[in-house]
Amino acid sequence: MTHERRIQLLALAAGAPAVTTVLLILWWQGDYTPKVQWTLTALAVGTWLGCAAAVRERVASPLRTLANLMEAMREGDYSIRARQAQEDDALGDVMQQVNQMSTTLRAQRLGALEATTLLRKVMAEIDVALFAFDPEQKLKLINPAGERVLGQPAERIMNLTATALGLADCLGEETVAPEIVQKSFPAGTGRWALHRGLYREGGVPHQLLVLSDLTKTLREEELQAWQRIVRVLGHEMNNSLTPIKSIAGSLGLLLKREPLDEDWRQDTLQGLEVIATRSESLSRFLGSYARLAKLPKPVMAPIDVPALVRRTIALETRLPCTMIEGPGVTVRGDSDQLEQVLINLVKNAVDASLEAGWKSHEKLVEVGWAVQTPLGGAPQLEIWIGDRGPGLASTANLFVPFFTTKPGGSGIGLVLARQIVEGHGGSLTLENREPGPGCEARVILPFS
Repeated sequence: MTHERRIQLLALAAGAPAVTTVLLILWWQGDYTPKVQWTLTALAVGTWLGCAAAVRERVASPLRTLANLMEAMREGDYSIRARQAQEDDALGDVMQQVNQMSTTLRAQRLGALEATTLLRKVMAEIDVALFAFDPEQKLKLINPAGERVLGQPAERIMNLTATALGLADCLGEETVAPEIVQKSFPAGTGRWALHRGLYREGGVPHQLLVLSDLTKTLREEELQAWQRIVRVLGHEMNNSLTPIKSIAGSLGLLLKREPLDEDWRQDTLQGLEVIATRSESLSRFLGSYARLAKLPKPVMAPIDVPALVRRTIALETRLPCTMIEGPGVTVRGDSDQLEQVLINLVKNAVDASLEAGWKSHEKLVEVGWAVQTPLGGAPQLEIWIGDRGPGLASTANLFVPFFTTKPGGSGIGLVLARQIVEGHGGSLTLENREPGPGCEARVILPFS
């Protein structure tokens, strides 16, 4: 039995006692003519049945309206609204809530459509290949850059397996940092940055594969590196070879004279001395360059940080250094390389302090360490070296090879130090102290 029929029967049952009583009085208890009896009987029964039908319709009509609204929302049409949504009315409250839900769903659907359109636009415009695979490693999504990498349109390769596409070896566990792989595709052979991620669609896990072509970028970086190397080498070699060539020419002219000058021997010795000096300088420069280019890999072993700092401070005798005690911690690294880094940084700090005119008995250089935990990251060791020198006028060229502001400096100390620290997975920064004067070097090293 339908809900409307039950409501109608309940209405009929509610009115049945009264109608029955009226009919009993009308036909058996009163003295009425047949015409009055039939007229009143028709009126009573008609009113009874009409009211029951009205009650049924009054209950069923709002439910049909709600059903139509729900059907429209299920079909994605959020433009229909319920009427007679009045306050202080139970049915009106329901209608108002349905209208508000329809408005909310419409706004959410519009936002989702806009976000999906933006995502598709971004996927189509970026020069990064995107592939999505289901648990059976079948291709479910690809962007235009991915089509160019594989050399085929999406219509032909959709639902093909990763093995058939030559991407099976790229799938695996989710990666945090990109992997550099050497791969061959129809678009070409080169080095690629590989990212893997996981997402769910319909509750089923899928894998997202991202490939970025590094060949062009690496070639540009390699070209720039070679240009810098040639520029630096050419500059330094010209600085040495130009005077050597000039002096050698002068000595050749001197020795061709007939007769020789009285002081020809002294002039020759002086010229040869200049040639030897410039040759030795050029040899030192090339040796420094080779040292920077052939830095060995660090030999990792536990290092007692307090002992390392004490050894470094003890080697500096020009100015007394203050050690700011930190926790007794141990870090893994190459003791010889890290000690060389600290020696270099402490030496620079002492040079800066002496350059500013401070007295040798004042403790102006501070060396300390602490354990820092960045937000959302792992604990790491921080070693700082501060001085009271004139500070840094500019930090743009600090880590440029062979750039130096000190007379007689080689310009590789900070570059070598940063290369060693980065080889340990850390970082090196140098900046002015706040408040000044002086500057502060910070070495950040991971514990793992």
